[in-house]
This record gives sequence, structure tokens and C-alpha cells, in this order.
Amino acid sequence: MVNRETLEKEYPSYKRCIQDAFELGQSHIFKWWDEITPAEQKHLLQQTATIDFQFVHKLFNDNRHKTQNTHQGDLVPPQIITVPKNASELALAQRARQIGEASLRRGEIAVLTVAGGHGTRLGSNGPKGTLPIAPISGKSVFQLHAEKIRAVQQKYDTCIPWYVMTSETNDRMTQEFFHSHRFFGLDSQQVCFFAQGMFPAVDLNGKLLMNSKSDIVMSPNGHGGTIIALKEKGVLKDMEARGIKNIFYHQVDNVLIKIADPVFVGYHLKNEAEMSLKIVKKCHPEEKVGIVVHSNGHLQVIEYSELSWEDMYARDGNGALKYDAGNIAVHMIRIDFLEKIYQHGDALPFHSALKKVPCLDENGDAINPEKNNAIKFESFIFDVLKHVEKGVIMETLREDEFSPIKNMEGENSPATARQDMINLFGRWLRNAGISIPVDNHGNVIGLIEINPCFALDEEELRNKIDKHLQFNGNLSL
Repeated sequence: MVNRETLEKEYPSYKRCIQDAFELGQSHIFKWWDEITPAEQKHLLQQTATIDFQFVHKLFNDNRHKTQNTHQGDLVPPQIITVPKNASELALAQRARQIGEASLRRGEIAVLTVAGGHGTRLGSNGPKGTLPIAPISGKSVFQLHAEKIRAVQQKYDTCIPWYVMTSETNDRMTQEFFHSHRFFGLDSQQVCFFAQGMFPAVDLNGKLLMNSKSDIVMSPNGHGGTIIALKEKGVLKDMEARGIKNIFYHQVDNVLIKIADPVFVGYHLKNEAEMSLKIVKKCHPEEKVGIVVHSNGHLQVIEYSELSWEDMYARDGNGALKYDAGNIAVHMIRIDFLEKIYQHGDALPFHSALKKVPCLDENGDAINPEKNNAIKFESFIFDVLKHVEKGVIMETLREDEFSPIKNMEGENSPATARQDMINLFGRWLRNAGISIPVDNHGNVIGLIEINPCFALDEEELRNKIDKHLQFNGNLSL
């Protein structure tokens, strides 16, 4: 291993990060310095320059005893705008829709899609958004989102800027995918890409992990990194120049997302909210979703891994789960609120999670661990809720708006996402008077795909569909 003095002398501009690496127990990253090429040496130094070694050291020490911490504090179920159940609630939703539609027509809403992940767990090498997912056409997740944006623009005669947050590891592939598909019919000027920051992973002793002899294991810094990236990459300035006042935020892997939902937009605006959330009721106590609560005087999302067993299983007076507001990572966020949060600096804490991370062992051999060998740190965008003075929580139906792709098989997989899309379209058709067969589990028998540019929602479909249509097991509209 090269010695510190030699490195500092040879690369004076990197003196500070070399010094920090050696002083804070991370000198092993230079272990193979004499074996790597000059280009690889330069890459490794550039990587070290992006790492705040003192911050990593502090985070590890702060979190070493609480990689599975539980939340401390009194929890109170939050106030929720529930799914309308009667005429007066429907009238309120309709009024909210009108407010939201007016804002969309004025061009005040942007869509922000968080798309920094890879489809590795899904058996794909590309970004998650490139996964072919539509039931008949096999369109990608990105194309489904793009077509919804096009349909909303068409409906409200407006332009909706689309900001796609990538990561360093998938930015180039994502942009190439959009270019090769001609932006799915959108104007290339309205689609903006920006990459979130990266953060190193450490082993269980706090040592940085290596991908190769010249590359440190880095991973996206969590969806909380959105706020820093929006400001530092000049995205907020771009939004303001376009007259954007509010952002519709969602994660790329939810195929049922109702993009720029005017009812949600309207409730957010009507209540002068800074940040709003959509929620679904939890399926069962141990479902792996964060829950929205009031705690210590403010709104908060508590990750399932940080919820105590007692709170997880707590019931209310009617026997229903007491804390059942499942966070689906769909938000409306005011631009000026984000500016305020950014000034805070420490608004977003980092959370730690135990993970299995492929890396080099001390001999320089690649290992693929069978048990957790690493700690990853990431920030969550919902942690800014503690700074929210006015927020709206709106319930929606899971079967209508929430089907994320997280796993290769089983729950929340590409197969369940496709079936959920088919079932949604089947319900629309059934409610329009078309006979659609289902199996014992309520799943549509057959394949259905409806392009949002044909019908964005059930109401639009009802006005367009041929009432004499016969479903023969395969329908593409």
C-alpha cells in the first residue's frame, strides 16, 4: 500500500481527502494503489474527493447500535381525507378537482419521478423504468408514465414539465432510453434529467467497501437526496423560470400512479399545504410500508422497520388497525417550501440499513455475501414533514393507485403489477356495462390494456366505449 506522504506530495489538490481517509481509518481504500492504472488511480482520488469522511465516521458511530431502531415518542393517528362515501364527500372532492384542474390549465404543476434504481432484483440490468411491463404491448414503465403525462396535457390543454431524478449509476442509460424512444411523444424540452448524490456503504466495522481495487462501493443517497439535488443542480431555478408552483412527486416503480391527479392537487392547494401525501390502508400489520402518524407535535412517516411491535399491532375501538395510513410515496410539494427546507441544511437525517452488498474481501477477491455484511445510509424525503405547518393526507384505494414493482416474484412483482393494471381496466369496463369475467380471486381472466391517451380514467372510458363491445379475452384500446 502506498504511504500517505507520497500520495499527498504527488496529488496536493487531494491532500485534504487523503489526510481524512488515513486519519479516520479508511486508508485501506489505497491498498492496491500500486496495482491499478494511472486512470484508475485518478478515478479513485476523484471518488474520495466526493466523500465527507468525517460525516461517514460520525454516522457510523451514531448508528452502530441502532441499525434496527424503533421509534420513540407518542403516536397519534393523523387526520385523513378519506375515500368519498356519500354525496357531501363527493361534492367536496369535486370542488377540489376543479381547483386542481384550474392549476393544471395554468401550467403551475411539474411532475417529478424518482428513478435512481436499477432493476437488478427484478432480473434486469437496466434502470427500473425501462422494464417492459404493459400487459399486451410490453411498453416500459417510463412509457406508461409518459403517456399519462401526454393524456393530462391533452385533457387540460397545458404543458407539464417532467423532471426525472436518476443516479450516477443509471443516468446515462436512462437518458439514452428516452432518446432512443423519441421521448415517447413528449417534447424533449419538457423532459429534464438530474442525478441525485451518492453515498458510500461501509462494513459492520465502519470500513468503506470496495467494488474493485480502484472503486469504492457507492449507492444513491435516498429519495431525501431529491431536495439537495433539486437545489444544487439548478432544477428549482428551472422550475421557477417555467412558472411552476407545485411539484407532483412519485417513485418510478408504481405502475398505477395517477399522475398529477387533479383532486389531490386541489386539496393540496385548497388547504394551502406545504407538503401533502397520499396513503392507502395497510393490508396487514406487518406490511412493509411506512405509516403516517402525528408524533411529537408534527406529521411523520415511520418506516416499518422502526415501528415497535406494540404499535404495529395496535387496534382502535372498532377493532381496526390503529396505525394503518400506509405511505405510498406520492406527494404534492410547494416549491417555496423546498427552498425553505434547503436553507435548514440539517433538515434530513440519515437512516441506516443492514444490507447484503457484493464487494472485495481483504485479499482483493470478489465476494457475494449470503448474509448482511454492510450498512447503507440514506435520507428519506418524508423526514421534512416535521417542518410542515400545513399538510394534507388523502386516502386512495390501493387497487386504483398503488402497485409497486419491488420483487422478482410474489408480492409487488412484475406479474402482480400487470395483473393489477388488467384488473383496474376490467373494473372500468365492467362499470361501463361491459361483461368482464373474473376468477375466484377477483382477477380478470384475459388481457386488457387501455392507453391513457384513449381514456385517462373511468369517466373518460365510459364516454368513449362502445356499449355493445364483447370482450373476447384480449382487448387493447
